[in-house]
Amino acid sequence: MKRKKDIVIVCHCVINCNSKVEGLSLFEGALDFIKVLIDKGIGIIQLPCPELIVYGLKRWGHSKEQLDNSFFRNQCKEMLKPYIIQFENYIKSGYNLKAIIAIDGSPSCGYNKTCSSSIFNGTLCEYPNSIIERENITMINEKGIFIEELSNLLKENNLDIPFLGLDEENLEHVPFILKNL
Repeated sequence: MKRKKDIVIVCHCVINCNSKVEGLSLFEGALDFIKVLIDKGIGIIQLPCPELIVYGLKRWGHSKEQLDNSFFRNQCKEMLKPYIIQFENYIKSGYNLKAIIAIDGSPSCGYNKTCSSSIFNGTLCEYPNSIIERENITMINEKGIFIEELSNLLKENNLDIPFLGLDEENLEHVPFILKNL
């Protein structure tokens, strides 16, 4: 059988919701539309989860400001370097990298929006009520740190791959995304 040569790149938690901060996943294992990609013969590259790698599974949620530091950014760049090499190789070999699907709202992997809070610092006991924490988080129209670093590396390497921001709380636009892949 001939290869279709179409590939989509997805943020880690699209295929593995278990990587998300405990309590934040709206899905049991993977987002359902992955089945549609497979049925359409589209290959899937799963990016690493930077928060899982740096902080582990026993982490709490962060805001963009907490991740916006040299160490986390450098870790993101190092994680992404082998993927940039893969992307270049696929493109040079005639493959179509159709899109990078990001997770809007994530402080790492948001594309259209990311969570922000400038007040989080100190110890967790300063925030005994999680409602207080949630009230101090806003969504801002910016990329998350991992996606910013990925965008920078793509630009540095003259790779043009479109991004799609996926809002897990509003999946009504998924059929439109899938139709255009």
